[in-house]
Amino acid sequence: MPLSFDNLRKGKKYSLQNYGEVFDFQVLDMPADGVYTVKDLNTLETYNLNDLVKYGRGKDFDLNEL
Repeated sequence: MPLSFDNLRKGKKYSLQNYGEVFDFQVLDMPADGVYTVKDLNTLETYNLNDLVKYGRGKDFDLNEL
């Protein structure tokens, strides 16, 4: 069973699978409005977590802590 976005913690590393793609990231910032800033562990790019799920959640959606 996947984790909820409410369970994400700053500084922890997670793996997200959605629509056949896998993203490994670390949470950098968690503002009060729920827009998480994350750093991709492979490319070191920073982006908002909402960008990964803005097209919905696929049948293979899974979020786990690394």
